[in-house]
Amino acid sequence: MTSHGHDHDGDHSHLTETEARVRALESLLSAKGYIDSAAVDRIIQTYETKIGPRNGAHVVAKSWVEPEFEAWLRRDSSAAIHSLGYHSRQGEHIEAVFNSDEVHHLVVCTLCSCYPWSVLGLPPTWYKSPPFRSRAVIDPRGVLAEFGVTLDPATRVEVHDSTAEIRYLVIPQRPAGTEGYSMEQLADLVTRNAMIGTGLTRAPQVAS
Repeated sequence: MTSHGHDHDGDHSHLTETEARVRALESLLSAKGYIDSAAVDRIIQTYETKIGPRNGAHVVAKSWVEPEFEAWLRRDSSAAIHSLGYHSRQGEHIEAVFNSDEVHHLVVCTLCSCYPWSVLGLPPTWYKSPPFRSRAVIDPRGVLAEFGVTLDPATRVEVHDSTAEIRYLVIPQRPAGTEGYSMEQLADLVTRNAMIGTGLTRAPQVAS
């Protein structure tokens, strides 16, 4: 029972335990003058609104509609991606790998969580988890099945191990039935997981 006469089942915080700990640490560091909270907020906003999967989706959609850009992406992925303004400390060297009927690409970082932030934003929690990092190499089809991706048995799966020197961006196949779609409409079909290889593009009717 609280001093104002009713029980509390919890602290009514909308934050998870991890989020609450991060918030408390940020408050402590800010109070001691080690960090500027406004600067931290600007960094977070940048990653939420300006750096993230939308950048990668733009790269994919542009490669679908502009053959010259696709050729450049195949020849020199980093230069082609950087030409769109997508570069950062985690995106100096990116290699685009193209899915086809014959091969499906899957990206993992077996040592830690190397990830192309400039085109995909911050990595998802599962990407950094030891089970994904180990099983993606040992049993890629089993991992894909857990993500809901079932491939034709004839399709070869190639696993790419990201490192601090090179990171990968999967270019999924353009969905059938998207003739006449604008680049923006096509980008809406491209998911983050499709660009890691753990997912496929959305069906056109879902995004329209």
